[in-house]
Amino acid sequence: MGQEEVNLFLKRNKGRWFSSRQIAARLKISIGSVTTSLKRLRQTKQVKSKLEYERKIKRKIYKYSYKR
Repeated sequence: MGQEEVNLFLKRNKGRWFSSRQIAARLKISIGSVTTSLKRLRQTKQVKSKLEYERKIKRKIYKYSYKR
């Protein structure tokens, strides 16, 4: 479990942006596992990330999308 699941999820939802919490909730895995997986995927340049202000929670969060 982990990196491959996150990569597959983002690949299936290509063009859409998700926070790490949204990914964890959809895949029903821990936020720590998702965060670690996203870090590795960013290092290998397989995912894109952007910082976005979320009005509902009144703070900035990172969102991720499949790159290729």
